[in-house]
Amino acid sequence: MTIIVADTTCSLPRRLLIERGIPFVPQVVIFGEEAYHDDADFDTAVFLKKLKASATLPKTAAPEPTLYHPIFQVAAESKETVIVVAPSAKLSGTVRSAQTAAQDFPGLDVRIIDTLTVSCNLGALVLEADAMARAGQPADAIEARINALIPRGRLYFVVDTLEYLAKGGRIGGAKALVGELIQIKPVLTIRDGAAAPFEQQRTRKRSIARLEEIAAAECPRTAEAHLAVIQVAAEDEALALSDRLKSDLGIAEVPIYELPPAIVVHGGPGAIGLGFFVAAQP
Repeated sequence: MTIIVADTTCSLPRRLLIERGIPFVPQVVIFGEEAYHDDADFDTAVFLKKLKASATLPKTAAPEPTLYHPIFQVAAESKETVIVVAPSAKLSGTVRSAQTAAQDFPGLDVRIIDTLTVSCNLGALVLEADAMARAGQPADAIEARINALIPRGRLYFVVDTLEYLAKGGRIGGAKALVGELIQIKPVLTIRDGAAAPFEQQRTRKRSIARLEEIAAAECPRTAEAHLAVIQVAAEDEALALSDRLKSDLGIAEVPIYELPPAIVVHGGPGAIGLGFFVAAQP
């Protein structure tokens, strides 16, 4: 069976990844001189407590290439193909880390897919690839399917403050300053693999309402849309949004995923959003 490899930016619960036997590597979060892997010992709850107590904002780093070595070694011994379903190279150095690790296994068929996305949409691609691998689909078919889904992904989100995106270099400092001064609560999106403004709203309530409106207008009414809600420190709003989406779109399940520390570094507490995949063009 083709081995599908994920990382913690896919936002899927660790228990789900473990239950499905999907190997994954942690991202790195840096507070001053101290570095932490966002694994079971440094989850979002622990991160938020440390963030609240820290005088400076943390940074992130891609997983070390050596973290892929045990996974690649197992694949090499079993002569299996590996597909690394990675977050956008414009948002993370994970693609580069996996490529570096693959160089240490020259005889191994390692395919690294830059999905141009992150969070729940990345998680949906991981689950899709894993389902195909479990069904015995060849690596070529899995890779083609994921590459076909990538341009169909839509990810929209709202942050409580633009400070984290600005200091992390994910959005211009001038834009962030102006946005804070006039109290704009923009709806942001992932475009061509990077965070970008979608539209401006004057209140958080209106921005979250726009998420629902966007989904109603663009999201297919089927489970194949992989519609999901993402949040950090916004549990009540996320639950209400998920319930409204299920009612409005007639979709039985709209899972809510908590953002991992490596994403919260850039989005900040209070971030909320949703992701889905539009129908294929005829």
